[in-house]
Amino acid sequence: MREDMLISILNELNGSTADIQGSAVISIDGLLIASALPTSYDEEMVSAMSAAMLLLGERTANELKRGELEQVIVKGRLGYVIMVSAGQDSVLCVLARPDAKLGLVMLDATRAAEDIPKVL
Repeated sequence: MREDMLISILNELNGSTADIQGSAVISIDGLLIASALPTSYDEEMVSAMSAAMLLLGERTANELKRGELEQVIVKGRLGYVIMVSAGQDSVLCVLARPDAKLGLVMLDATRAAEDIPKVL
């Protein structure tokens, strides 16, 4: 039931704009909680990489005295990986197209991330 509710949030996020290619909810330990990723993606790899990015982002924010980590954005030639805090124990990972309107993607991702802890 909980997973179905999370998948519903992810599907709504993915449908909010064509710029979003997929999304997942991942625990801070790197375990996949729920996913709405394209089948071409290895969910375990996305989870593991997200946890590593999150850990590095938190350490960087802490060491450079930037306050509590809110998001991590990685831009590659083929698109973005955006991670947004979704409560204390989880993170929302969003994959977006390279020409994405980042402001809109971030707004939609932030709204979805606010809904996730209510389900968890």
